[in-house]
Amino acid sequence: MSMNLPSQRGRGRRAPMADINVTPLVDVMLVLLIIFMVTAPLLTAGVPVTLPDSRAKALDQDQKPLVLSLDGEGKLFLDKDPLSEATLPDMLAQLAAKGDPAKPPQVFLRADRKLDYGHVMRVMGELNRAGYNRVALVTVGQDGQ
Repeated sequence: MSMNLPSQRGRGRRAPMADINVTPLVDVMLVLLIIFMVTAPLLTAGVPVTLPDSRAKALDQDQKPLVLSLDGEGKLFLDKDPLSEATLPDMLAQLAAKGDPAKPPQVFLRADRKLDYGHVMRVMGELNRAGYNRVALVTVGQDGQ
């Protein structure tokens, strides 16, 4: 065992410190973790819709689905882009022409719970007419997920 005793040889010089201070690294990582935890749920859906509750399980996905949203006022959105009901059939026909006709993408229909059932069914009818038969109605689980 050696002790650091003052001597004539080492006067005025200090030995280099070999310890690493990880406290600032941990502080930065915790702040980043909090930022990502707050912002991640906001990135999933761009159109604010109050979804109905359901006990259904989540679906498995093999490709990126087409997201169609109806907000509380009945406005229609394709992903995050606003769309009118008059241009919906043409837009769906264009998207169907671009994709693989043997395997059309799955459509996620997000409709606000306050909407009239007939309004949602009109949109689903247009999806069916364009050849999109894999339509999933997005809901919120009973535990809020």
